[in-house]
Amino acid sequence: MGANPRRRRAAAALVAATALLVTTAACGGGDDAAEDGQITLTVDVFGQFGYEQLYQEYMAANPGVKIVERGTGGNLDEYSPKLTQWLAAGKGAGDIVAIEEGLLVEYKANPDNFVNLLDHGAADLKGNFLEWKWNAGLTADGKHLIGLGTDVGGMAMCYRKDLFAKAGLPTDREAVSKLWPTWQDYIRVGEQFTAKRTGASFLDAATNTFNTILLQTAGNAQGYSYYDTSDNLVVDSNPAVRQAWDTTMDIIDSGLSGKYAAWSEEWVSAFKQSKFATIACPAWMTGVIEGNAGPGAKGKWDIARVPGDGGNWGGSYLAVPKQSKHQAEAIKLATFLTSAQGQIGAFKAKGPLPSSPQALDDPAIVQATNEYFSAAPVGQIFAKGARELKPVYMGPKNQAVRTEVENAVRTVELGQRSPEQGWTDAVTNAKKAAAK
Repeated sequence: MGANPRRRRAAAALVAATALLVTTAACGGGDDAAEDGQITLTVDVFGQFGYEQLYQEYMAANPGVKIVERGTGGNLDEYSPKLTQWLAAGKGAGDIVAIEEGLLVEYKANPDNFVNLLDHGAADLKGNFLEWKWNAGLTADGKHLIGLGTDVGGMAMCYRKDLFAKAGLPTDREAVSKLWPTWQDYIRVGEQFTAKRTGASFLDAATNTFNTILLQTAGNAQGYSYYDTSDNLVVDSNPAVRQAWDTTMDIIDSGLSGKYAAWSEEWVSAFKQSKFATIACPAWMTGVIEGNAGPGAKGKWDIARVPGDGGNWGGSYLAVPKQSKHQAEAIKLATFLTSAQGQIGAFKAKGPLPSSPQALDDPAIVQATNEYFSAAPVGQIFAKGARELKPVYMGPKNQAVRTEVENAVRTVELGQRSPEQGWTDAVTNAKKAAAK
């Protein structure tokens, strides 16, 4: 479906404004024009980025470009090994690739795999992003910009109003928020919910909750989790990691988890079958929930504040691999998608919270509501604290270490290990993963 005339003009104007960024493609990138005058740009993503309508607008303004997206809805654990393999092989990657914040440091270790956007005038875009978001895309020496920021995570708690009502709990989002100022309060409410035998668990998966608590605790303390800012592995010495572990063990011990492996088919089915009542909910998760739960659950979900104090989970970047044969056009498209209007469009489509100050101040964000989530004022809930988000530093093997720690959480959740046995496994296996 094509864009309306007003949005077409906006897209065309933005593309023209960014043309200066891409007057020259990097050497070795190949010809930017196909024989028939049209090129195809492949965009590799995971999860729900919300770009479908933006692609239509861009193609309407650039009839010589066709955009193909790969990987929508895909699991990050499946996506990242493929991207690593494509980069190592020098072929196979898209013209634009999404990089999740937890993997960014790992890819920055080999910056020559990517076009340096600073060589194409991207420095002029710095003011379009929150300062910490922009800085995270740079190599340590500040001379190579790997990618342009898409979203930031933010944090809330999504919940099923119908299941709360069935358990005799409040359903109004303000009242629900007051139920759990702390994670211990969240556990207490969960025990009340469980006692009512609604047929649903209180939460989906202990791993999702663990990651939320860890990033929240680390952001409010040292500013790092598994690695310190000197890239030393501190999984067993950072108090934030152990604190998140112990709180999660309390949640598991209270029998609150549905024990669904996050991102599995069982997890997706649990949304549709109303098998759990709460889920840790960064802004981008709203699109995941709607996609998994389906139209039949519209109006049954709502959004409350997260226990504890804020937090940030998620956020990505768009990068252009040097192996792209259409580098100049890829840079133009990445610039369009990460512009303020691009980020607003993605937010409207799937909920990822903009990392652009201009977008965060736009009425389209500030006044935004989400009808699927009972007309929740998502602009106020998520955007209000976006500027004050406390980012958490991610080390060189963050994703591999995180996977091992969460695998250990999972073994305790399934009753295969005691909390202390699980902790020993987490530390041991995390060190092995970091050493590879």
